[in-house]
Amino acid sequence: MEDQSIISALVLGLIEGLTEFVPVSSTAHVLLAGHFLGFESPGNTFAVLIQLGAILAILSVYFAKLLGIALSLPTSAESRRFVGAVLLGFLPAAVIGVVAHDFIKTVLFETPMLICVVLILGGFVLLWIDRLPLKPKYHDVTEYPLSLALKIGFCQCLAMIPGTSRSGATIVGALLLGADKRSAAEFSFFLAMPTMLGAFTLDLYKNRNALTVDDTMIIAIGFVAAFVSALFVVRGLLNFISKRGYAPFAWWRIAIGTLGILGLLLVG
Repeated sequence: MEDQSIISALVLGLIEGLTEFVPVSSTAHVLLAGHFLGFESPGNTFAVLIQLGAILAILSVYFAKLLGIALSLPTSAESRRFVGAVLLGFLPAAVIGVVAHDFIKTVLFETPMLICVVLILGGFVLLWIDRLPLKPKYHDVTEYPLSLALKIGFCQCLAMIPGTSRSGATIVGALLLGADKRSAAEFSFFLAMPTMLGAFTLDLYKNRNALTVDDTMIIAIGFVAAFVSALFVVRGLLNFISKRGYAPFAWWRIAIGTLGILGLLLVG
């Protein structure tokens, strides 16, 4: 295991944690950074498997709330509806992820120019959303109707295209469907748990024979780095979005997409 690989894994893990829950596409950032760092992973598993570190960050921050929901399931209709809403929102991505897994990993993940273009387009979408005079009618994620959760789940499927952003697709979908900014981001957190756990399990199974001991160690380094950096983001993101909206993330996407295109044209 080379020192350069360890450093690259650490950097990419930090990038994953910092970008997973903001609408800038962590996968795009990890894939583009990996491309320019010369980092290679069998079947592009690294970018998917280290996402579980970010999921553990959510679990640690929301542990008390999740435990309360779990304990109240037998007696609380509200808790059962919330869990049902999250699982229903996860269903479309689960189906499409299984069916299109190989195409996503071997074609879309291997097209950095597409990733850059989608980053820029997504930035303009966020700017448009941030300026719409929306009048939200849903303010609490535990009160989202099942139909709303399913529609947000279909929006999440757009994130199969790297550069779209899973959190960005779900947040934009939720906002257009009547959610306020804070609850839209929070529902995206909860929806990430089954979605990313499912992606982790499927990718690990598909590439179980391709991973070496060194690959496992590199992934573990990225995993820990993603967990630590994601903790800081999850703790402060909701308040930031409530005050500043999504325009800062939009301009970031446009800047990174533009720099990525320039880099690809200059160095390939």
